[in-house]
Amino acid sequence: MTRKLRILVVGLSLLLLTIGLSACSSKPAAYNPHKKLGPQINYTITGIDAGAGEMGAAQKALTAYGLKSKNWQLQTSSTAAMTSTLDKAIKNHQAIVITGWQPHWMFTKYPIKFLKDPKNVFGKTENLHTIARTGFKHDNPGAYKLLSQFHWTKSEMSEIMLKVNDGQDPAKAAKNYISKHPKQVAKWLAGVPEGHGRKVKLTYVAWDSEIASTNLVKQLLDSKGYDTTIQSLEAQPMWASIATGAADASVSAWLPTTHGLYAKQYKGEFVDVRVNLKGAKTGLAVPKYMKNINSIEDLKNK
Repeated sequence: MTRKLRILVVGLSLLLLTIGLSACSSKPAAYNPHKKLGPQINYTITGIDAGAGEMGAAQKALTAYGLKSKNWQLQTSSTAAMTSTLDKAIKNHQAIVITGWQPHWMFTKYPIKFLKDPKNVFGKTENLHTIARTGFKHDNPGAYKLLSQFHWTKSEMSEIMLKVNDGQDPAKAAKNYISKHPKQVAKWLAGVPEGHGRKVKLTYVAWDSEIASTNLVKQLLDSKGYDTTIQSLEAQPMWASIATGAADASVSAWLPTTHGLYAKQYKGEFVDVRVNLKGAKTGLAVPKYMKNINSIEDLKNK
């Protein structure tokens, strides 16, 4: 190889290295409030599992707010994929629109906000209900009594959700919560008899909030000597398990909107034990730094 050729090869290698390093160091474009939002996110709302009630509401919102005619679409993924995408967007100050719900740890960990829903597509504030199969109170009055006394708040639930999100096993996170809140636990367990190994099966939808509440109730039941098993299901099978008696109870019923269809479908085939958490909410959400996007209507207009 001649000296000139070696110089040319070295120069070309340095050029390619510089280009490569430049490409690696470049970041995704940050949100620009002075440009149309749609093109910045490919007219895409990042969603979760297709069977989730809020996904159905989000599809209705696309039509109700005229977004579908503007080529907006709802991307199906999973809770884990959605929160991972949200995490990356927040770190890079990018635009993003997600299907959100509360209680959830993402509203504690990230600066995000719900978009106003003037057409009330997602419904008003909801509650989380404990439901049981018919006859469960008669068959297992002790476990039923505990379920009838269990209720807590969004901030209390977040204690477990955040620990689980940080990698802690849900059962361990629930046990730690119990050890830190003896007075609250005493109220939940007041008058609950020993289970002596009586079996209880709980089913739940695998949302972070329901993972937290179901694992906590399992630990409470187990602490009184009940033999408790839990099973994760999609929303419809979860309701069906209670209605058919395949499972005993669930603390995962979002009413009146998110699971309203299933409550209507299985009317008379389950018992609404009580509200175990107030102020649940679903809707579309964006980072708070998207200050000019405050309503679902803004997705089309700004």
